[in-house]
Amino acid sequence: MKSCDNNRFCISKKLLIINYALLIIFSSCSVSHQLSKSADKILLQDSVISTGHIGISIYEPSTNKYWYNYNATKYFIPASNTKLFTCYAGMKYLGDSLVGLKYIEDGNQILIKGAADPTFLHPDFKKQPVYDFLKANSNIFYWDKLLDDRNHFSAWGKGWAWDDYQEEFMAERSEFPIYGNCVRFYLQDDSISVTPHIFYKTGLNEVKNFIRNNQYSIPHISISDIKVFRLFQSNKYYTSISYGNNFQSQNIPFTEKLDSGKHIPIFIQLLRDTLKSVLDFSVLIGNGHGFSVKSIHSQPTDSLLRPMMHRSDNFFAEQTLLMVSNEYLGYMNDEAIIDTLLKTDFKDVPQKPKWVDGSGLSRYNLFSPEDFVYILNKMKNEFGLKRLQVILPTGGEGTLKNYYLKDSGFIYAKTGSLSNNNSLSGYLITKKNKLLIFSILLNNFQGDDAVVKNAIQQFIEAIREKY
Repeated sequence: MKSCDNNRFCISKKLLIINYALLIIFSSCSVSHQLSKSADKILLQDSVISTGHIGISIYEPSTNKYWYNYNATKYFIPASNTKLFTCYAGMKYLGDSLVGLKYIEDGNQILIKGAADPTFLHPDFKKQPVYDFLKANSNIFYWDKLLDDRNHFSAWGKGWAWDDYQEEFMAERSEFPIYGNCVRFYLQDDSISVTPHIFYKTGLNEVKNFIRNNQYSIPHISISDIKVFRLFQSNKYYTSISYGNNFQSQNIPFTEKLDSGKHIPIFIQLLRDTLKSVLDFSVLIGNGHGFSVKSIHSQPTDSLLRPMMHRSDNFFAEQTLLMVSNEYLGYMNDEAIIDTLLKTDFKDVPQKPKWVDGSGLSRYNLFSPEDFVYILNKMKNEFGLKRLQVILPTGGEGTLKNYYLKDSGFIYAKTGSLSNNNSLSGYLITKKNKLLIFSILLNNFQGDDAVVKNAIQQFIEAIREKY
């Protein structure tokens, strides 16, 4: 009788376990089914989204379960979602503060080498330790081969659109960035001023005389009806009338491409001009062997990564990847550091991506939704969600400033936009306090980008409300 009771107890216990397991399975299936219906109604049947291709992945890290996948293993052009992989590399390998300059001391000479730091004399960063160091010393020389001469990268990444060369979002990559590698034109006293001033050309203010001479024949023309342009592969700038432009200021990248007759890189010219007390600034050639290489640190690392992710700063992203290469490999090579990271830190990425730049400007980049779930989960586990909530924008901030306003503080995500492509990947905290990681990638749709963003917002907000 006792044995029978034990058997009944064992059978009941097994049934309870089986029922519990079935409940979990059915519950999981139910969630997946509900999300599938929601995705179909809000996203897949949308008149704009349906013209292109979409991939979706929603994952719950606490249970290690995917709630919903749709084309989640397929490859998509991710645009600026690529910055998530760059951001991870920066968080892991750049330490607490950026190396702003490397140098060696040779007698009474200080020989300096660029470290790819984009914050040097950038208007966003008021404190400038590298500038203070250079200003306080004399006999500054640029040592062209302070370290191994293995730096290899182009001013633009593979697959970048060349005709965006004068857009601020496509500033050129360089070993020694200065002023954000951009020239700023702005109105001052009814004329155009230029910073740095060595780019000033007298022809820029000819528009003032043109307006004065034609104000009667063209009565509504004003100084704000202009736009500044740069000649391709040149640092020559000119103005043109652009009615209704409302010109106040304009940033245009300068180029390292040398103008005819000049043999000194533009950043050397800018350093000479900025460090006016240093008269003997020149390029030296040598190997740097036998010297102790020292570093000057510039800014807290996260003070760079936060604007990189909040405003999706391409220049900061590209220079971050070069800085990671410099610290990890000892030289700047974007292809080499990407290959190294894919073989080490990212060796277990679900679908091996085609990764070609730090910013996502290139249409050659190919990642899957599961790849972004992977990197976001990896970042959370290694660096903590609290740090990421500072680096990534939430509703009403950065590139999300017009979206997720009622969910501010519950969504932290990275946007991605190229013409006919849109992406959003990040973290979502639901009403039931569940943490989800999601990635939505859209390619090749025809229609209004705002319609796509609104549909994605509706889908994400529905998940937050229901779960």
